[in-house]
Amino acid sequence: MRWLVGWSSIAASFGTVGAVGTGGEGRTVQPVGSQLLWGDPDPLWAVGDWRPDEIRLIDVATPEGAPTARLAVLGCCGATDEQLRVGLLSARGGAMRHLTAWPGSYTAVVQIGRRITVAGDLAGARPVFHTPWANGTAYATAALPLADLIEAQLDIGHLAALLACPETPEALGDGTPYVGVKRVPPGHALILREGSREITGYEAVASLAVAAPQADPVHAVEGVRDALVEAVRARLTAPRHAPETLPPDPGPVPGMGPAERRAARGAPVPGVGSDLSGGSASATLALLASGLPGLPGTLLGHGTEAGERLLAVTFNDLTTRGHEDELERARAIAANPRLHHVVVAAGEEALPYAALDSGPLTDEPAPSLVVSERHRRRLAAGSADHFVGHGARQVLDAHPARLADLLMDRRRRHIVRPLAALTKAEGPAARSLFVPLTLYRAARRLARTSYRTGLETAADRLPDANRYAPDLDTPADASLAALAWSRPGPAARWLTGEALAQVAVRLQEAAIRPTSVQRPGEARARAALARSAADHRILEQAAEVRSQRLHAPFLDNQVVRAARALPESLRVQPGARAAILRRVLGGAGIHDLPPGWGAPSQATSAVATRTGLRAALPELMALFDAPLLADAGLVEARVVRKALRAASEGEPLPLDGLADLASTELWLRRLLARRGTCWTGTAAPRQRAVAGGVVPAGRTLQP
Repeated sequence: MRWLVGWSSIAASFGTVGAVGTGGEGRTVQPVGSQLLWGDPDPLWAVGDWRPDEIRLIDVATPEGAPTARLAVLGCCGATDEQLRVGLLSARGGAMRHLTAWPGSYTAVVQIGRRITVAGDLAGARPVFHTPWANGTAYATAALPLADLIEAQLDIGHLAALLACPETPEALGDGTPYVGVKRVPPGHALILREGSREITGYEAVASLAVAAPQADPVHAVEGVRDALVEAVRARLTAPRHAPETLPPDPGPVPGMGPAERRAARGAPVPGVGSDLSGGSASATLALLASGLPGLPGTLLGHGTEAGERLLAVTFNDLTTRGHEDELERARAIAANPRLHHVVVAAGEEALPYAALDSGPLTDEPAPSLVVSERHRRRLAAGSADHFVGHGARQVLDAHPARLADLLMDRRRRHIVRPLAALTKAEGPAARSLFVPLTLYRAARRLARTSYRTGLETAADRLPDANRYAPDLDTPADASLAALAWSRPGPAARWLTGEALAQVAVRLQEAAIRPTSVQRPGEARARAALARSAADHRILEQAAEVRSQRLHAPFLDNQVVRAARALPESLRVQPGARAAILRRVLGGAGIHDLPPGWGAPSQATSAVATRTGLRAALPELMALFDAPLLADAGLVEARVVRKALRAASEGEPLPLDGLADLASTELWLRRLLARRGTCWTGTAAPRQRAVAGGVVPAGRTLQP
């Protein structure tokens, strides 16, 4: 786990209340295992196993007596030193957007005198957190260190909102699972001036009164292509890193080759690699990174160094059937001589819910905790720098609520094709004849519903979440449920009435607060992207392989911006993501794609989840025998155990909701069982975060 942390104070020198002096003396509070980037009065540290090239510091010479101007960029950034200097000079004048326009995934911190600016990303994969501390403000890219710093307690209300409405920013607000630790929203920057804080957005917000001009589809797709190529190039041109020294190879093992023995020891392969699942997102990244002809400007005409082949990893789940087409597509793509194909086969040991008793403590809970062992086995066979296609669905696909945006702009003809596709997916059932009319009425209703009315309606229905729980058996049902300003999450049906009422109050309070004007489809799409990016961030921590970096170019700022420029009429069409990526590859000179390109694969994932739930049922029943969630008043243990047993027997229950409950319970147990703190020094906090946290019911949470 890697993070940065710093603070800003009112006093001219912060060393007297617990900082670190620039001269290296009087160290009273500092992060454990930290690297000081700059010192008093507003220090900044990098904590964790950062690579040398992932930390870049730029200072601009200023006249004598002028404020100090310096920039720290942490992560993978494709900008040159000169571009960083230009961005720093622009930031001196208040132009923060320049700090977020470079290729790659990174966090930028600018200090101009006593003013500090920390820019978050657009998706939410690299968030920024802050909290008041010692007459100032502390900030970090992880919430847990700040919770340790102020000895925070658990925020039970935020956990309830995270389970009840995970894709509703109005319910989550700017909170975190820790009381007093706040999150900067995606697309915003934190500005600190001598301890005072300000949060401001750096992206333009579209007006609801005037429709934005429609971009040319051809130029918009070219923008996505250029952004993806630059995102991949930023990783390819970075220095190569070999894995750290691990225990020696035990020698030949029957049935295991060198790659399998290396993966068993937990060491990635040196070089660059990529997922190759057979889907369009991972295949696009693998083909671009492999340096096929037509990719302009790559190193030596290849995506990797001369003579180096890109390692393509395909995961083969031996416990489920129905994914043979994906494997065949992956093999067809990997037939290219610039790809070295590795198939990772796994059985029950890699099913969802496997190895729940192992794994690191993550910054926050997320559904990916229950599948971390599954991903860790795949990633252990990958490379030191490994591409993943996470986020492509949320970045490129159109959320069903965008149908309402088209109706608001009087573009009714553009919704004909998606309605026809949903009718076809419904099958020959009699009810499929009414699908177009039902969805059209729901989209029109959403287009005519104001933001305040939509949230108030959601708040009124939330206490009866079980009653209003949608039936998501078909794509049409899922699309119909998504046509709302807010809807309950899949785990809401198992929360207590008290917890749901508490979240409903949050929605009612948010409904009367002033907010920026957004269209319902755009707002729902951004919320879904933030949810996906947060889950990817936690997956990085939960399935972390030492000396490995995961790269998700679809979550980069420039890719998200380019995707948002796509016209809605193009995004809502059936198969839009596969068609866009096909054009992206065509623009890069890659035209020979296997049959079935872009076929959906969610059915196989659901089968694997249900199989893993059935196999891990005894462990899950023990986990919810006396759950901490019940101590907090969020669930009733008996109700959850009954749902787990019913789902394992094949009853059509929302498996995502059960994954949310299991991952949150698992995270709570790991959090309360941890020892130590993130800070050291004579004035360091005396206890870890949420130690002996007391829940509203007056009971103490104990593992």
